[in-house]
Amino acid sequence: MSGLRIVVTGASGFVGGRLVEMAREAGHQVVGIGRRPRSATDFAPGEYVSADLGRVSAADLDALVTLPWGAGETDAVIHAAARATPYASRKAYERDNVVATQTVLEWCGLLGLPRLVHVSSSSVLYRDGDQLDLTEDSPVGPGFANEYARTKAASEDVVRGYAGSWVIGRPRAVFGPGDTVLFPRIIAAAQAGRLPRLTGRSTPAVGDLVYVDNLAEQLLQLAERAELSGVYHLTNAEPVEIQALLMEVVERLGLPAPTRDVSLATAMRAARVLETIWRLLRLPGEPPITPYGVGVLSWSKTFVPDKMLRDLGQPSISVAEGVERFVAWQRAQL
Repeated sequence: MSGLRIVVTGASGFVGGRLVEMAREAGHQVVGIGRRPRSATDFAPGEYVSADLGRVSAADLDALVTLPWGAGETDAVIHAAARATPYASRKAYERDNVVATQTVLEWCGLLGLPRLVHVSSSSVLYRDGDQLDLTEDSPVGPGFANEYARTKAASEDVVRGYAGSWVIGRPRAVFGPGDTVLFPRIIAAAQAGRLPRLTGRSTPAVGDLVYVDNLAEQLLQLAERAELSGVYHLTNAEPVEIQALLMEVVERLGLPAPTRDVSLATAMRAARVLETIWRLLRLPGEPPITPYGVGVLSWSKTFVPDKMLRDLGQPSISVAEGVERFVAWQRAQL
């Protein structure tokens, strides 16, 4: 199916930006909304609006966005805007993940209730420790790994109250060219000589990932196919050893390999202390390590892909090919 009229929020971000590009390539008309200004070469006049969805009302947004096809003719809104960093204030997460989603839903009401594809996160399920074979029916809450996970779960609750057609996608560990969250922090630590080998497990931690192009294809399918509903876990359907993969990337980029071993327990204690100091002193930026970041490297998180594979098909780009593309892109940045 092609030729949909789609609005993509978060269009200035890693996932949203690639989603816009691939939607155009598939023959869809796209208008993007994002917090940051975008280059005139990325969008034609009228195809992009800079707006902070956590700080404007639905009426304000409606006044800002002039859709070239007419408001009532919007086929789908893919809500990819979020605060996805591993560290921020509770207020910022609440504003950018919950309030922004409420604003988008209210605006969709003004558009005539187009199909809504909400980009959530698999982190709504995370607990300390290994979690294997998670499904779309695995319980969410009441405890959460961090404020990001809590507010993404809250945003899902908001979406479930939408009067129109909706579907929720939960990506797991998105990577690829343009990545701003997963690999960049590892690369920065390696460049600074601060990347350790985490020890203390009897078996390596394994986890699912999703390459950004595969995710964009999956989200577009969810937008195109109104018969699909509920929650979808979106992965590459090929779990990998997380630390081994990261070390491969570090080696292929010619960065210093870790020279010291740190136990998982020690790393987690240090991360919690640093995060507490950052919050109490309101220090700028984010701590060198966070409990969430340590957990990503240390705990196994795998997902049963049956629903995704049945309805959306096999991802077209393997993890190995995705890593190859990322390494080539990253080399150009170094």
